[in-house]
Amino acid sequence: MNKNIDDIEFVIFDSETTGLEPASGERIVELAALRFRGIKRISEFQTLVNSGQPVSAAAFAVNKISPEMLQGAPPPAIVLPKFMDFIQGSCLCSYNAGFDLDFLNNELRILEIPALKDIFVVDILKMARRLVPGLERYALWFVADKLGIKTQQEHRAFSDVELTLGVFYKLLAMLKTKGIADFNKFLGLFSIDPLFLQNIIAQKITRIQEALSLGVKIKIEYLSGSSAQFTERQVLPKEIREENGRMYLVGYCCLRKEERSFRIDSILHIEIINEK
Repeated sequence: MNKNIDDIEFVIFDSETTGLEPASGERIVELAALRFRGIKRISEFQTLVNSGQPVSAAAFAVNKISPEMLQGAPPPAIVLPKFMDFIQGSCLCSYNAGFDLDFLNNELRILEIPALKDIFVVDILKMARRLVPGLERYALWFVADKLGIKTQQEHRAFSDVELTLGVFYKLLAMLKTKGIADFNKFLGLFSIDPLFLQNIIAQKITRIQEALSLGVKIKIEYLSGSSAQFTERQVLPKEIREENGRMYLVGYCCLRKEERSFRIDSILHIEIINEK
């Protein structure tokens, strides 16, 4: 059953850390999150975290979290189980999600808690790159400014969550103007779970191969990576090609009346046209 994006509970989260590399022993010192559905805020999560690891000079220059501020803050063993309860049943989002997820999973590993699983994770940076292509840079504050959000980024966890929420709403509005409101299509475009994405692409390839074997056209919904334009097209498939680690459908496009290549991860829906 298709689900509308507005019916999904999302959690946007952000972390501040002692440095940049969890593999080098750096740790989370602040964790914040906001749970919401549509425009309704459901609950908030915000805490400093005392991991016992000093904040590096470079990190302090950004987040201004001092040792004095961490005195009396709860340890990861208290914070992480509460955070896991907070995000349960949600679609988890972050800006540059890979960074925050690496730190989050590192804290879970240290506590011998299983890594995140059975939860959808969306990268709002990936949304920005696909829906607002061609920007000079994609730092959160820069994208926010380009989208008309004039709030200064403070590099503290909850304020960055608030800024990210504003960017998310702007990008979601752009997506809806393209007629994309289905949650599964949303995940196919912006999830960063490699196994989930591989499964989605495999399903699309199976449909294309079926059309190839039948020698018939397919109707696709496609989001262009270069212009973020959403179109519906009829394509006569010619082949499936891999280039630079990406899978492409190559075929005759009836809209453009020429052979075109389409990134399979940018195809939102495929329908086989059974011509008689």
